[in-house]
Amino acid sequence: MHKDIATPNRTKEILKKYGFSFKKSLGQNFLIDPNILRKITDAANLTQESGAIEIGPGIGALTEQLARACKKVVAFEIDQRLLPILNETLAPYSNVDIIHSDVLKANVKEIIHERMAGIEDIMVVANLPYYVTTPIIMKLLTDNLPIRGLVVMLQKEVADRMTARPGTKDYGSLSIAVQYYTDVEIVMNVPKTVFVPQPNVDSAVIRLTRRSTPRAVVKDESFFFQVTKASFAQRRKTIFNNLSSQLPSGKEKKEAILAALEQANIDPKRRGETLTIEEFARLSDQLYPYFQ
Repeated sequence: MHKDIATPNRTKEILKKYGFSFKKSLGQNFLIDPNILRKITDAANLTQESGAIEIGPGIGALTEQLARACKKVVAFEIDQRLLPILNETLAPYSNVDIIHSDVLKANVKEIIHERMAGIEDIMVVANLPYYVTTPIIMKLLTDNLPIRGLVVMLQKEVADRMTARPGTKDYGSLSIAVQYYTDVEIVMNVPKTVFVPQPNVDSAVIRLTRRSTPRAVVKDESFFFQVTKASFAQRRKTIFNNLSSQLPSGKEKKEAILAALEQANIDPKRRGETLTIEEFARLSDQLYPYFQ
């Protein structure tokens, strides 16, 4: 068994050896607590037949735990300076592929197809860079990938928004987008002290399990998301006012919006944050014909 990469001393040694300095622009915060890394890995319920996709492996601390737990790890790293470090730290593990690429620009589906042929159970497991957490998660959910789900570390406030229920202050279009595709739960909260450098915010690990079918059936998904976004544009406004001011030519279509709200059995005076996903689905289906 090799010495864990993630101990504070070993991390310091590696960074010093390569003269590595953290780039704020890449949101680099490395975990230095092997126990937390093992808990993240455990939360993904991997077996020796599973595959793991990692984003932002850093110096390989989580990658190493994943490599021990599953059959194949494919990790996307955007920072060229980390490639030689990963080459060294992960040398003991032959089941890891590092891809030098921005995951937001990568064809992840194709890469899974090429690098994980024959693997049926695939999870995304990552300590995500905070500045780009939401776009990455949305891309992975909407790209129709053959994955069981995601276990990711992110800002605690973003985790709270993703898991929020209707009628709470954290509930918004992000809660709906994530819960439309997945069942989501917070696995644990993580203090700042287990990172180097320490971030300014607290973190949480969440598990998103893909649903076999979305939580609601809608005529047009992109229009459904357009309606939910519009409904939260200004939180103090009623759903009717938000839709009228935010939907394309909504001001001219106020009558139609009122009619759609009535058909969907939703009081126009309600606020967006009180509507469930099912109510948004009904509403967007009623609005759809008027906005084509």
